[in-house]
Amino acid sequence: MNIVLLGPPGAGKGTQAEPVSARLGLRKLATGDVLRTALRDGTEQGKRAKSFMERGDLVPDAVILGILKEAMAEPASAAGVVLDGAVRTVPQADGLAAVMAELGRRVDAVLMFDVPDEELVQRLSSRTVCDVCQTPYSGRAPGTPCDRKDGGKLVRRADDEPEAIRRRLHVYREQTAPVLDWYRKNGARVVAIDAVGPKEDITERVLRELAS
Repeated sequence: MNIVLLGPPGAGKGTQAEPVSARLGLRKLATGDVLRTALRDGTEQGKRAKSFMERGDLVPDAVILGILKEAMAEPASAAGVVLDGAVRTVPQADGLAAVMAELGRRVDAVLMFDVPDEELVQRLSSRTVCDVCQTPYSGRAPGTPCDRKDGGKLVRRADDEPEAIRRRLHVYREQTAPVLDWYRKNGARVVAIDAVGPKEDITERVLRELAS
């Protein structure tokens, strides 16, 4: 089974990717993690990504998809994957479908984590992130050391201010509605998940929906 996680910033996709993938026996592939691994290991696509990053450019979708393809072709991904952060726009969904087709795979389910906007504003405005690895924390003060012991300190990003969050959510909604329609038209099962509540309860909701 191959699953794509969708949801607005702060909806808990990253938080749920780990327990959901573990319970289903699938490999978790978070875009940021696989990019860092490809850079560290010096893979072909990692080298391409590095060339863009050294110029100060964004890494193109084609390169990110190439890195995901490398990861999905590994034996550890044989049972299936949970993809976090791979799709935000219709062109990315289309590109991922093409990459998966080359590997003889397809997206079986799309989990859409649903959280009211004001709840997201509250969550994100209390969030800090590590200035090295970008790991997010909730309710942790700026300046606190990152738990990953990578030398990073927690900072609050400018785009985590309430008005900036509302603008981000508006843009997200505009981009994501067509993505959900694209997946429905292309045969993937789209499941809305109520992502408000304790982490463990949300995990159980996901597993019940996938089993039904």
